[in-house]
Order: sequence, then structure tokens, then C-alpha cells
Amino acid sequence: MAADRRRDRQEALVRTLETEGLDGLVVTSHANIRYLTGFSGSAAVVVVTRADVLLVTDFRYDAQARGEAGAVARVEVDSTSVWDRFFKELATLGLLTTFGYEAQALSVHDAGRFAQAGKAWRWIPTTELVERLRAVKDDGEVAAIRSAALLAGEALRETLAQVRPGASELAIAGVLEGALRRLGSEGHPFATIVASGPRSALPHARSTRRAQLDGYCADITRTVVVGARATERQQVLYGLVREAQQRARVGVRAGMSGRDADALARDPIAARGFGEAFGHSLGHGLGLEVHEAPRLSKINPDPLPAGAVVTIEPGVYFPGDGGVRIEDDVHLAPAGPELLSDGLTDLLELV
Repeated sequence: MAADRRRDRQEALVRTLETEGLDGLVVTSHANIRYLTGFSGSAAVVVVTRADVLLVTDFRYDAQARGEAGAVARVEVDSTSVWDRFFKELATLGLLTTFGYEAQALSVHDAGRFAQAGKAWRWIPTTELVERLRAVKDDGEVAAIRSAALLAGEALRETLAQVRPGASELAIAGVLEGALRRLGSEGHPFATIVASGPRSALPHARSTRRAQLDGYCADITRTVVVGARATERQQVLYGLVREAQQRARVGVRAGMSGRDADALARDPIAARGFGEAFGHSLGHGLGLEVHEAPRLSKINPDPLPAGAVVTIEPGVYFPGDGGVRIEDDVHLAPAGPELLSDGLTDLLELV
């Protein structure tokens, strides 16, 4: 079944290449390589053409590459240089002249190889051809993200049971990361950050947990009060963000523009006079990477594709004081939004 899904993805990419007038695409993004072939190692170059899929890696990944990708790609292994072997094998693919490469993923150093070892071919920079396919998730991808999200929720519950006033942010982060690993997370696709007091006003320094299963990420945020009951101001701000988050969580739909989705949460926050405190977008796509297409942003006029998985994460932040952010993961299913994370957003007071 997994091999069939990957062949379908490769065929969809070939249709895109035909539209773009390309004979093939050189893929160097680790996430895109895994999406197309299943290979999860850290060193590989893949080329997809209308007739072939070639994966070149080094000797460290010989058995792994053949096991993960051998059913959907020709695997070649080199003990000296992956790129030298890649160009050698490229010459065996027939009379192909024009290849795209991932401009957003390839280093300047590696792009320079095309003018030297790759001078026999014409090279065209492309942007996010595979990422556009990845925006729509199949059933297996949705299931993996749901599992990662539920795992993350359980890890947080275990962690909160051990939080006490005076504990350091690093110590709490260590407990959380240990719980994620113990419950089966493959890794932490984004740094785990626990922020308290005034530091909670930093949008990228908040209590957060991200889990990863089968390569797919969950991204969930909860804000809690520790050591005392919530003040009236904290209750009001938390209630506002929770109301906006729930409004967006149930109102977001496939086909809605990213701008209109963002407005679902932004409008009620702005109506209460806190629009300037909500400085980031409502959310983003989620999958093999923790930040993917599509964007739920006030500047994005494009429609959200059916089948996407997105985060819903409004927040308000007050420098020197603190902030509130609440985040869940939602699948844009044909019948409407489907919550993948636990959705437990009642205000917690750890006294």
C-alpha cells in the first residue's frame, strides 16, 4: 500500500513536470525525498523523470535505502561521492536535456556542480513543485498526524503532572521531551521550548510540544498558569484567544482563502481591541515538516486545498507581561474540519 501511494505521488509529479516543460526534477529536500520514495536517511539525491526514479546515496545507507525505497526507485550507492555517482547515472537515463532542481532546497555550493559535472544538461530552478503535492494529505498521512498529535497530548498531560512552581524551563522541557520519546515520538522536528512569565510574550518561546511519527509532525500549543490562580486579566485574555481559536477551528473549510481563514480568529480579537497583539498568521500546513503549505494568513488569497492538515493557533502577546497561545491540528476533510489533536483547551491552573 505504501509503495502504491508513492508511485501515485511520482506520477502526479511527472504530470507537473510535463506542464512545466521539464524532462525531470532533481530532488534534494529530505522531506520531499521521503515523500516520493520513503527513504528517510540524511544523504541522498533523487531524480524523477517520466520513465525513471533514481535515488543515489552513500554506503552508510545501502541497506536502508534498498529497504525503504527499493520498491519504487532504482537505488545506487557510492562509497566516495554521491554527486559524482548521480551525474554518472543521469547519463544512463536516455536523451533527456532539461532538468529542474529545487531552488529552495539546494545549496549554492551544490548548485555550482551543475555548471561543472552537469554541463551536458540544461538546469532550470523550480520552487516547491513537490511541496504543492504534499499540501493535500492522503488517509495514511492524516492517520500519522493524528497519532502524533494524540501522543503529544498525552506527553503534555504527563509533564503537567510534574510541574511545580520554581521548576526551571529547561527542567520542564527535559521532562516533556522524555515523555515524548517514551511514548514513541521519533524525534523533535522543532525545538521544544517552555516559556514562563514575561517570556511567554515571545511568539516563538511558548509552552509547546511537537511529536513525530512515521516522519509526520504534530504541532500543538497550550498555555497554563502555574503557582497561583489566574488573574482577571489572564482569564479575559485566555478566554478571548480560546474563543477565537474555537471559532476558527470549527469554521475553517477547504476552498476558503487563507486570508478568510485567518479572519475567523483575527476579527474577534481585533474587535476587542487586541488586534495589534496578534502579530502572526493563524496557522500553516503540517506534514513531513512542521511548517508546510498552505498558509492561513491575512495576506494569502489562495484557496485552502481539500485534504490539507493545518494548525489553528491564534495568540496575543504583551512584551514584558506575557502572552497566550492555543494551537490544535485540523484536517480539512470534504465534510468539514476534522480535529486531529485532543482539543483540550480549558484554562489549567497548576497551583
